[in-house]
Amino acid sequence: MQRNSDPGRDSWKSRWGFILACIGSAVGMGNIWMFPTRVSRYGGGTFLLPYFFFVIIIGLSGVIGEMSFGRAARSGPIGAFGDATARRWNNRRLGEAIGYIPVIGSLALAIGYSVIVGWILRYCAGAFTGATLAPGSVDGFSLAFGTMASAFSNNMWQTAGLAITFIIMVLGISNGIERINKIIMPLFFFMFFGLAVYMAFQPHAAEGYRYIFRIDMKGLLDPMTWVFALGQAFFSLSLAGNGTLIYGSYLEDTEDVMGAAWKVALFDTLAALLAAFVIIPAMATAGSQLDQGGPGLIFIFLPNLFQSMPGSNILITVFFVAVLFAGISSLINLFEAPIATMEQQFGMSRRTAVTVMTATAFVIGICIQGMVAGWMDFVSIYICPLGAGLAGIMFFWVCGWDHVRDEVKKGRKKEPGKWFSFMARYVFCGLTVLVFILGIVFGGIG
Repeated sequence: MQRNSDPGRDSWKSRWGFILACIGSAVGMGNIWMFPTRVSRYGGGTFLLPYFFFVIIIGLSGVIGEMSFGRAARSGPIGAFGDATARRWNNRRLGEAIGYIPVIGSLALAIGYSVIVGWILRYCAGAFTGATLAPGSVDGFSLAFGTMASAFSNNMWQTAGLAITFIIMVLGISNGIERINKIIMPLFFFMFFGLAVYMAFQPHAAEGYRYIFRIDMKGLLDPMTWVFALGQAFFSLSLAGNGTLIYGSYLEDTEDVMGAAWKVALFDTLAALLAAFVIIPAMATAGSQLDQGGPGLIFIFLPNLFQSMPGSNILITVFFVAVLFAGISSLINLFEAPIATMEQQFGMSRRTAVTVMTATAFVIGICIQGMVAGWMDFVSIYICPLGAGLAGIMFFWVCGWDHVRDEVKKGRKKEPGKWFSFMARYVFCGLTVLVFILGIVFGGIG
């Protein structure tokens, strides 16, 4: 059986370099502008209980699976899916054709995310110059964001964000992606921890903490609490059949994937909790209710709130620098599967592949500035769950369980227990189907 691998292929230089890169791929806008909103909307601790439940299940099944699948194939989704169908049916082309689905989804997400990173970069620069806090009222902040988010209104900053991403990606896995994540991910956690400590000393912050940890049994019986907890956990862990899989493909056989997976799930959850510990107490301090998530939260309501607090200029600067780190790390990951596809399937050099993908994102991204919300909704509802489900089926079912067990136990002293087979094959694959269906029914749950 042909194996789609390259002995000269780049790889991670350290275990924590890989883990921090995976954490960077998972920590994104969902942690910052969606998680606190859902914690607020669905009863604080009432939402956290099902969220933790799903993080444990998905982290100990889907995340392990995608990491192991990529490492086994030494390839992105196209090569990995091709390996699976070649192993089962001696038909590599079938798997490779299916593998284009998550790769296209990854590129589409990267294009949309490049627009958002452009917004963040503009507000980050404005935090240093004072422009971000200049509007002075919620209506002013709303007008400023609406103007920026309209068609062809943020070309310069979007281009600058792509240029930064290009430089990191063209340097490769170890010299680019690993090195930058070793710097920006610890800084991200340090900055958000500092913001959380600051908020703890603000008036009425205790009310926000009490809300975060309250548990309402009636809320636990509400099916929507569980639906959106599932969606939050699923999308927060960066499962779409591409990002975690492609990062796993650069991992050495001596590394313990199961150990890495729970660390990624843990730190992704900590990032989301830190965001909640910053935003919910801040809203309690202002006597406001956190009703709106998404871009409006971080570009309109939080700047309006921060401007009334002591040290507002420092506060807004730290916040947007940390958010920029989260955005860049996620954007890099989204580009990697399409870049690896250009390298492996079409024989391009890394520099050429990065150039082609960045140029594609630039052209399309500029054109969708005014409709990026609909673009991202379509991809997250229809393509991401499908990609994750296909990756789960390909690895856990098509490859055969003996192969799965052998790949997962690499780098470990003992093989995974019987619980892993049931959780991976039935629970995780079932959840991906459920996320796909529920996303369509409710217009998105991620």
